[in-house]
Amino acid sequence: MERKQIYWEDVEVGQEIPTGYSLKIDMTRMVMQVSGTQDYYAVHHDRDFARAQGVPDIFLNTGFLTAAVGRLLTDWIGTEGWLKKFRIEMRRMNILGDTMWVKGKVTHKYIDKGEHCVEADVWCETDREGISTPCKATVILPSAG
Repeated sequence: MERKQIYWEDVEVGQEIPTGYSLKIDMTRMVMQVSGTQDYYAVHHDRDFARAQGVPDIFLNTGFLTAAVGRLLTDWIGTEGWLKKFRIEMRRMNILGDTMWVKGKVTHKYIDKGEHCVEADVWCETDREGISTPCKATVILPSAG
């Protein structure tokens, strides 16, 4: 799949990141995230165990959520962009049965030592919890100028 390269000059503060997407958190996705991340802690695949720990159901793990937000960012910045800085906060659970949206918004852009930087708030959210996983990222984009 060929991606259009975005340039620093194309980005405006306040704009939404256009590569947002949604994922249905069904049992197949839960099994894939456990096997793909090799995080076999039972709260991610054993419903009875998870509930016994006081959580409503099995939930996505940190590796999966980090990758989901990473996908949003790398799809947006293209092959010439670089992810410079990333911070993720796990605040609420994305559980079996939720639909999760991965979104973002540009918050700042600047030039630092010749690097064309863009800061963004990015996150995962569900109807049940709202924003469950807030993140901050700084990317470096190529300049068209």
